[in-house]
Amino acid sequence: MTTLETVLVCALVVMVISTIIASLFAVKFALLILRVEDAIEESLDILDERYASITEIVEIPLFSDSPQIRQVHTDLTRSREAILLIANILTDDFSRLKDNNDGPKKDT
Repeated sequence: MTTLETVLVCALVVMVISTIIASLFAVKFALLILRVEDAIEESLDILDERYASITEIVEIPLFSDSPQIRQVHTDLTRSREAILLIANILTDDFSRLKDNNDGPKKDT
């Protein structure tokens, strides 16, 4: 076995080991992304439930002119808007990706 063959075999072994290590990190990262995606989906479901619950409460007319009750009502309304904003922010990138994947529509 010549020196060139030895160097090439060593280079091949190093590249194979590097490829295996890179593949392991890619799989680990992919699993992390899937776990984060599941957590976001669960969070969005919870936010959707809370949004519906707060909407029902906010739509009930107030029977007291107390400033404290008005403040709570205002806070609930703002919280409802914040929940909607958070959900829109979390899903905005997914909507853009979906629109980009669909491509331009052709008129026929």
